[in-house]
Amino acid sequence: MSAYGHQMEREFSSQSLLSREDTESGSQYVLDSGFYMKSFAATIFIAGLLIVGVLLVTLIVTLAVMLQSCESRSKGVVEIEKASDSYHYCKAFALHGELNSLEEPEIPPVCWNLAIHYIEGGEYERDLNFTISMIESFFDTISPSDNHLDAVLMDIDDILASNHTYSHQSMHQQQFNQYGSNKPSGSIEDAANLKHWRILELYVKLKSRGWSLILLSRKPERQRNVTAEQLKAVGFNGWSSLIMRADSEMEMETWEYFRTRRTAMKEEGTQIISVISSQLDALTGSSLGKRVFKLPKPLHYNSQTPTL
Repeated sequence: MSAYGHQMEREFSSQSLLSREDTESGSQYVLDSGFYMKSFAATIFIAGLLIVGVLLVTLIVTLAVMLQSCESRSKGVVEIEKASDSYHYCKAFALHGELNSLEEPEIPPVCWNLAIHYIEGGEYERDLNFTISMIESFFDTISPSDNHLDAVLMDIDDILASNHTYSHQSMHQQQFNQYGSNKPSGSIEDAANLKHWRILELYVKLKSRGWSLILLSRKPERQRNVTAEQLKAVGFNGWSSLIMRADSEMEMETWEYFRTRRTAMKEEGTQIISVISSQLDALTGSSLGKRVFKLPKPLHYNSQTPTL
């Protein structure tokens, strides 16, 4: 082969090599570029999946919370309705139980529980304070006459609770059954103490304004001295009269006994202005004066002494 032929062959080989290198370099760029684009897309795809996953989890949690809230609210509505039904039932039962002098075993257990909640929830205290305030407001509008014949009758069985009655013990037992050793301490005692102090405050206020205070009791006459000492020991002094049941009155219904005594007072010239008690037997019948006031009471049944 001539020298020119060799030269052309060498040039052609050099161009082919350069072309191959350029071609391989271009493929590598395409491969590199393609690999880079696929990684970026995968990153976006994974990030999108994570965001969707987070949103789905948030949605599920939100729905679960909303469902639980709705269930709790529905349950609460049912419980409120049940509690409301029980409350109205026991309220009606207490009234009829007092009117018919039902015995303690005849009180439904649910009413014992509601009586405890009535005290612990503060409703009894609010009702007592409101009633005392209403009594004070009434006596702010009137004054005793100069002849000292105007009198206010107060039921001292609302004042004295020297012995724990069966009812009191039953309420403590209900508290223990409900709470065990963790039952609230002193709630019933606190209610009894509150009632004592509020009635004592009312007693002192009425006495200081010149009202004659006549105290009534369901207890027999033979307990007069003991009862008088108990009254003085807890701060009640200076009453106009203390009326106890004679032996001949022990067989009478308590409402009849109270009515008979009030009628006798009226015939003797006493002007009864008001009667204050937590029990209907003392607020039933004739000769009740201008206004009668019933103090609140969680429970009532046929007993000689009050619960609180």
